[in-house]
Amino acid sequence: MSSVPPADRSVPATLTRTTGRRSLRSARTLAVLAAAGLTALAGCGSSDSAGSGGGSDTSAATGQTTGAPAGSDAGSSSGAAGSGAAGSGAAGSGGAALGGDCTPDKLQTTTPGTLTIATSEPVYEPWMVDNDPTNGKGYESAVAYAVAEQLGYPKDKVAWKRVGFDEAVARQQGWDFDINQFSISQDRLKRVDMSSGYYDVTQTVITTKGSPIDGATSVGQLKDAKLGAMIGTTSLTALNDVIAPNSKPSVFKDNAAAAQALKNKQIDGLVVDLPTAFYMTSAQLDNGAIVGQLPGTTSEKEQFGLLLAKNSPITACATKAVDALRANGSLEKFNAEWLSGKDTAPVLTK
Repeated sequence: MSSVPPADRSVPATLTRTTGRRSLRSARTLAVLAAAGLTALAGCGSSDSAGSGGGSDTSAATGQTTGAPAGSDAGSSSGAAGSGAAGSGAAGSGGAALGGDCTPDKLQTTTPGTLTIATSEPVYEPWMVDNDPTNGKGYESAVAYAVAEQLGYPKDKVAWKRVGFDEAVARQQGWDFDINQFSISQDRLKRVDMSSGYYDVTQTVITTKGSPIDGATSVGQLKDAKLGAMIGTTSLTALNDVIAPNSKPSVFKDNAAAAQALKNKQIDGLVVDLPTAFYMTSAQLDNGAIVGQLPGTTSEKEQFGLLLAKNSPITACATKAVDALRANGSLEKFNAEWLSGKDTAPVLTK
């Protein structure tokens, strides 16, 4: 894992490009997802207001707020860091609460005594499961409840609000932080606050078996291919900067449209973040195949961070909470539970 900024900084000093890991939970889960008729998939983290994560660029806030169901496993306040994650499939403990100024009686949250967390509608694996952020299942749901625990909020004091990806950046109200695969970037930090990184991302090329780039082992072998990515995302940036293809990339409004273009052989390959790559090749595409992870262009990594309103009074504590989860091993355990599979996606040579 990459190093993280000091815990007392309200905005991370290191802005990153990130790596990830992920495996789809099981064939049973895939069947459930297929039955649900999912038609869209979250894009990877954006470097600006358009982009990633749990919904398409054009999704709007629904305004729906829900609390964790009584008796759910989400955000359990007992046990060691990460306990309950392995085997149970639900969010484990994030460890002891921070205390000090980072407690419910001192934090200026939207609703006093309650931590309101935003995410989009719908949400997908491996980030959240069954389109239900309250169940504590999936990497981001587990992280969210662990952050809440660090700040002293038990599961019954956590509320969820559905907010579109772009809407969260444009209208920063009605929630305390948003967790939705937001990449930390200089451009985004001009408009919002972000915590330190809770997830390290790698951009990955996917294709279908038998395509012109199936079996490629180097970036150079991709330069003549017809490639695409979702608009406004760091995936598109990586496609242009790392691969620098000889023909102009295709740009799609969301990853569902991109996957359809790949199915129709309109493009040879698609660039997405690694967890999305595993999802798409196993659940969305017939004969999907991972070509490989793109090598980084700088020493910095891309990371997803919690998004907060500009000058939010809880940004510093949110960063301290994320840093504590990295330090106590919770992020690594959530990664192993929900995002394992990195070894099956080789890194392409330059």
